[in-house]
Amino acid sequence: MATIKSREKCVAEPAERLDLPDVGEWKRVSPRYVVVETVGTVVFGLVLAAAAAAVWFLFDVQWALYLIGAIVLITGTTVAFEPRRVRAIGYQLRRDDLLFRRGILFTRFVSVPYGRMQLVDITRGPIARWLGLADLKFVTAAASSGVLIPGLTGADAESLRDRLVELAESRRAGL
Repeated sequence: MATIKSREKCVAEPAERLDLPDVGEWKRVSPRYVVVETVGTVVFGLVLAAAAAAVWFLFDVQWALYLIGAIVLITGTTVAFEPRRVRAIGYQLRRDDLLFRRGILFTRFVSVPYGRMQLVDITRGPIARWLGLADLKFVTAAASSGVLIPGLTGADAESLRDRLVELAESRRAGL
């Protein structure tokens, strides 16, 4: 029975593990990233609506009109939530790892230890490049732990990449 009590003391409650009150201030992505997300959502909605319209014109099926309406409604709702979703994206450089968060309803926290980083990559899509933004991607040995920080300014992405490479090299040397 004593081992069970000691084991209970060592294991933190789930609420304590997920509550991060003292992690410091989160760095946010650029507010211009809302434009990138909005354009992507609208283009995707237009492609789906065009496909539904083609079904309606070619096959003269009535349900395609309802599908077009649903696509427009879902696209509009998604566009309305884009600013809040972008504000929920943040990251922190901590002592031993990079902490990343995203999500409104389903919040995701990812901690990437500096010593585990194998690749730090910068990508720029056409709209993001036009707005001066870039995405920073980290790859680790675990396939599921890749992290993408979107919507960084070009200068911030490059300086963060250089800093993370420096930290990763110093942590790997200590292994």
